[in-house]
Amino acid sequence: MQVLIDGSDSQVASTALTTTNLLAFQLSTRQARALADAMNVAPARDETGDLALPVEMRTRLLYNPNLESSHFFVPGLVGIILQLVTLFLTSFAVVRERELGTLEQLFVTPVSRAGLLLGKLMPYALLGFVETLIVLNVMVFGFGVPIRGDLALLLLLSTLFLLCALGLGLLVSTIARTQLQAIQFAFIIMLPSVLLSGFMFPRAQMPAPVYALTFAIPVTYFLEILRGIVLRGAGFLDLLPSIIGLSICTVVILTLSLLRFRKKLA
Repeated sequence: MQVLIDGSDSQVASTALTTTNLLAFQLSTRQARALADAMNVAPARDETGDLALPVEMRTRLLYNPNLESSHFFVPGLVGIILQLVTLFLTSFAVVRERELGTLEQLFVTPVSRAGLLLGKLMPYALLGFVETLIVLNVMVFGFGVPIRGDLALLLLLSTLFLLCALGLGLLVSTIARTQLQAIQFAFIIMLPSVLLSGFMFPRAQMPAPVYALTFAIPVTYFLEILRGIVLRGAGFLDLLPSIIGLSICTVVILTLSLLRFRKKLA
């Protein structure tokens, strides 16, 4: 009997490997005892003719055969870092202008609201993309975690996540009145992202209400995308549920940010 184990999550894979071996041993023991009671013969013999267990489990670890924790932890850390930096940078976009008193000067310029937002977000979007390239290089060359999937697809979906993170930062900047408040709101968003996204704890082991809440966290989908492409070489169709979820979160967050920004300008 062959058992294939997904080794991308070393903790879960180790548990599955141990459980598989224990199940094989228990099943072998029960069969051996039943045969020994029924007849005076050996239930199984190996190639040399010696007594052997009737069931032998041959496990094979896929994607992460050495069960290195860095192969599972580092891709998740990439997603958390991207959200952390882009969220904190963008959250000060409007707040800083309001505190410096230059926000009113921007209002009276001939630049439209859409142009003003685009001017605010574009520099941070470029910084976020450059940061994405940096952390991916650190992941590959610093921690030795190879990218098994399509790099172009990874960069494209990373850009989608950056738009979502920038929208979160813009939403925070329209709610907060001071930079201190912006930092506090940003931490409120980051805590669920770290604890409930599957970065630290497996989502499947969470209580049902908390598990349902994880679907509203954008980085949850991005971590699935990162680990799927980096560790398993997953393609577009394999990641389609996560891509749809991340796209919905991006549209909703950007819409709320734009509406909130218009209300502040009114």
